[in-house]
Amino acid sequence: MTKHILIVDDSASIRQMVEVTLKSAKYQVTAAKDGQEAFELCQKNKYDFVLTDQNMPRMDGLTLIKSVRGLANYRTTPIVVLTTEASDDMKAKGRAAGATGWMVKPFDPAKLLQVASKVLV
Repeated sequence: MTKHILIVDDSASIRQMVEVTLKSAKYQVTAAKDGQEAFELCQKNKYDFVLTDQNMPRMDGLTLIKSVRGLANYRTTPIVVLTTEASDDMKAKGRAAGATGWMVKPFDPAKLLQVASKVLV
């Protein structure tokens, strides 16, 4: 069964690059342009993995993670932050919010696929 991944980023070019990378590995991909749209999608659908940016309009990544973790279907779903934020403080806030992992942009497609296969076991 194909794993379904939700990608969340306000940058259309990043969404496109991530989507192409994940689809090349035969993952099913849904894209959201901000945290609010992603949260609404999570309330209606079940994703196997959520990959989110941090800095977005309407709802940022940490708020999205906290909100999604409050949904019964998402208590153990892997959520990885893909962002330009690289400080230890932001990573600690991500862990506290419930993030599974943290990747820094620009991303390496091979590394992204490695992370996806690792969290989707």
